[in-house]
Amino acid sequence: MHYMTTSTFTRTTITLPESVYRALKVRAAETNRSVSGLVEEAVKYQILEDLEDTEAVRARAKEPSLSFDSFTAKLKADGLL
Repeated sequence: MHYMTTSTFTRTTITLPESVYRALKVRAAETNRSVSGLVEEAVKYQILEDLEDTEAVRARAKEPSLSFDSFTAKLKADGLL
């Protein structure tokens, strides 16, 4: 899966819990992919997801806001809390 393309790469080091790294290695072996490729895909996916969230927030920026207290009071009044 390719979300973004680039012609240059930068080497980096990440620190993962041992169990996560083992699971990542198993997944790489099962899918015949590299650990690096899986990490790159996961990072790109997260960046795109964050961009989508940012766009959703921007699109709703002009909606009226409701305080937490008002919101819970309405839920209580509606018998939902």
